[in-house]
Amino acid sequence: MTDFAAIILAAGKGTRMKSDLHKVLHPIAGKPMLMHLMDTFVLLGINRIVVVAGDRREQLDAALEGRDIKTALQDPQLGTAHAALRAREALEGFSGNILVCFGDVPMVKAETVQRLNEALDGDAKVAVLGFRPDDALQYGRIIADDDGTVRKMVEYKDATEREKKTRLCNSGLIVAHSDDMWPLLDSVGNDNAQGEYYLPDVATNAIARRDKVVVVETDADEVAGINSRSELAAAEQRWQAVRREQAMADGASLRAPDTVFFSHDTQLGRDVTVDPHVVFGPGVTIADGTHIKAYSHLEGATLASGVQVGPFARLRPGAVLEENSFVGNFVEMKKATLGKGSKASHLSYIGDTTVGEGANIGAGTITCNYDGYFKYQTVIGDRAFIGSNSALVAPVKIGADAIVAAGSTVSRDVGDGELRMVRAEQLVKQGWADRFHDTMKKKKAASKK
Repeated sequence: MTDFAAIILAAGKGTRMKSDLHKVLHPIAGKPMLMHLMDTFVLLGINRIVVVAGDRREQLDAALEGRDIKTALQDPQLGTAHAALRAREALEGFSGNILVCFGDVPMVKAETVQRLNEALDGDAKVAVLGFRPDDALQYGRIIADDDGTVRKMVEYKDATEREKKTRLCNSGLIVAHSDDMWPLLDSVGNDNAQGEYYLPDVATNAIARRDKVVVVETDADEVAGINSRSELAAAEQRWQAVRREQAMADGASLRAPDTVFFSHDTQLGRDVTVDPHVVFGPGVTIADGTHIKAYSHLEGATLASGVQVGPFARLRPGAVLEENSFVGNFVEMKKATLGKGSKASHLSYIGDTTVGEGANIGAGTITCNYDGYFKYQTVIGDRAFIGSNSALVAPVKIGADAIVAAGSTVSRDVGDGELRMVRAEQLVKQGWADRFHDTMKKKKAASKK
């Protein structure tokens, strides 16, 4: 198999995003669009990747830290072909096919890139990826025969009126062998309306030297570029729609699919039920037969089979719910484990806590885990019962089968089977309220005279 390298063009300023964050680092489903593209390339076994940066290069370097990916600088920015040439030094010595693509096209599929690469298996020297949008707008055009042989590539600004009527548009993805790519890039000139070195001229120059250039077509949604917040939102919408369909095809029930939002790495088991208005942040794994009720937000959480969550629950990173446990409305968990069959039915905060099996956490219970400087652990044993409106001041351990009486503030360990009641003594004054009401009524009546 021919070796495969990729050049990702990300030197543009992304001015339409109106953001201090580099355009290709804006997330879709919780993951930067650039990383969506990287993951696609990893699936294809592409291990030589160069990202061509310009403005805010330091952000790209930081985002790519720890990855075996090189960056190259385009300065000044003289067009897309000029940008691709900046990667030559980083790919010195590489022999194989080279894909050039844009960093703001994150939805391109691995199988599409593979088809583009395989288009060079015959006598073609260059392959380009085309699409047919409903509205061709100002995309560059591909003039091709019915068999996919490309006769001309032209930017919209340089196209004739007849060429502008062509619906086959250029996605910006192009592949050629390194023996062809570098000479073709070197041959690109800037005799055009913008005075820039255009990447499509790689194909144009190949045609001029009588090389065969072919087009591979794909869906418009897959290669739609993202240049604005509106286009970013549209890409998110498309991604979510695909993921929802996949979740249901895999055996999950979404009661109101359009209101459920997944992260790029959400994992759902079979027979999972998700009610309306549920949001999955990154790092959520859900086993079979769980039920996520409406208006819940989950991030970094692991749910075993038979778990119920919500409605209106929040599971933060490190939340672990073991088999058949239950978290109800307005309960928040963070770095906490709820053991098998344990319940926290409503209005509680459980943080930095380990709860054993079969325990009950009453309404209004708070684990007081932070003193302003450090976090501390709370341990609640099997079958313990924590009464409503209790405060457990960590570090503290509640033993197995122990009971904490409602309204208690517990700051010392409770042994197995003990009752801990921490309340002020109740004071009773017989008749006091009656005398109070009589006095106040007389005062109010006197004030009206």
